[in-house]
Amino acid sequence: MELAEVVMAALRMYALVGVGVAALFLFIGIDRIDEDAQGAYLFRPLLIPAVVSLWPLVALRWVRLELKRSQRSA
Repeated sequence: MELAEVVMAALRMYALVGVGVAALFLFIGIDRIDEDAQGAYLFRPLLIPAVVSLWPLVALRWVRLELKRSQRSA
């Protein structure tokens, strides 16, 4: 396997994980994190490219906020 094939396979996997995180975040997570986003469905497609490309940061931030939220309720 050539280097270019390995790089392309890694980018494909990164994008696929990003699409999954974007789907979960935009359907479930954004309502839990941002109260102003509840019911605002027209702007969510605009966030897809950013969430797909920055999914590690989005996932990390989402997990941290959920942990903080669960500690407050406990």
